[in-house]
Amino acid sequence: MHPSEEIYCEKSSRLRGKTIVLGMTGSIAATECFSVVRELIRHGAKVIPVMTPSAAKLAAPDAIEFASGSKPIIELTGQTEHVTYLGSPTAADLFLVYPATANTISKIANGIDDTAVTSMATVALGGGIPVAVAPAMHELMLNNPAVSGNLDILASWGIHIIGPHRDGVRAKAASKDEIVSWATRLLSRNDLSGRRILIIGGRSEEPIDSMRMITNRSTGHMSVALAQRAFERGAEVELWMGGCSVTLPDFLKIRRFSAVSELVGMVDGIDHDLVIMPAALADFTPEKKTEGKVPSNKPFDMRLSLVPKVLPLVRGKCDNVIGFKAESGLSLTDLEARARKRMEEYGLKAVVANDIDDAGRSTSSIILVTGESSKNITGTKMDVSNEILNYCAEIL
Repeated sequence: MHPSEEIYCEKSSRLRGKTIVLGMTGSIAATECFSVVRELIRHGAKVIPVMTPSAAKLAAPDAIEFASGSKPIIELTGQTEHVTYLGSPTAADLFLVYPATANTISKIANGIDDTAVTSMATVALGGGIPVAVAPAMHELMLNNPAVSGNLDILASWGIHIIGPHRDGVRAKAASKDEIVSWATRLLSRNDLSGRRILIIGGRSEEPIDSMRMITNRSTGHMSVALAQRAFERGAEVELWMGGCSVTLPDFLKIRRFSAVSELVGMVDGIDHDLVIMPAALADFTPEKKTEGKVPSNKPFDMRLSLVPKVLPLVRGKCDNVIGFKAESGLSLTDLEARARKRMEEYGLKAVVANDIDDAGRSTSSIILVTGESSKNITGTKMDVSNEILNYCAEIL
């Protein structure tokens, strides 16, 4: 068994049965290709590596062969590899150029074939195979009107442009997680395509003084899983996130809030087709925030006030709202009853009920309560998110 087979579907089967031809070009980001290849395999993809000579100087072909289990194609031979992999009845499912230099982008846009990567692009475009490019270069190169114009040409042909992410100097290539999500989006069911979905998640943080706050132990993992899976299923996703203990995807539109009052001020901006709200929000906030730090060497009194309930405000802006109801120590019957009461009280499409004792774990156990029925769901955050989004696709 090749070492690449040992990690096959290690993380998920989202790309099981899919073949991706990965075209690597001469950006320093080519050094990240080893990790990208391995991550794609961990989600079930078969990866066929193709390298320009410049890429082969930056990422050792032997290392890429170890990562993928396939010898990289650096030069085309009498085996017509470009036709075999991208122009035959058993062609690959996706041609992905990662990283894509200004040079290769411009060559593809002008039909120039002088490397195995550009020849692969020509055949894929001629045969209707999905093509995506992930640019990586100095920002000044991206600002060149010829390069930006060539990217526009590729986009007009239906080529998917992934990233790049600007940091003031560089136009950095997409992360491996973004590449996996885009590959999944392009190769999986797109039953949420064209739908604008808002996820409101994380925990609120109500300030006591300039350092301390009232908050809770919500991690935000479920919110990120929902946002990522909705993106991968074709939706236009926006994530409003409070405090969290999870890395936020850099390829999603994200707005942050802290206190409930900040979130309330954002509600008027809701014009989405669907809102899913797993946020863990405070019920109380200090009547007065102390400037500076409350002395720690003596007791002090603090009076709490009720904060507005955000869920009915959200419901007033959107007809399709999925709420969450967290409880502790209830039987499944009582948990479902409280969720159904919340659903009817606020006119929600559904409520996801869970026990807070499960918060923060890699797996979740929930009850999806709808107007017609209820369903017990247990699995990873991604598994549970998929089930919730299945229902969302039905009602949309």
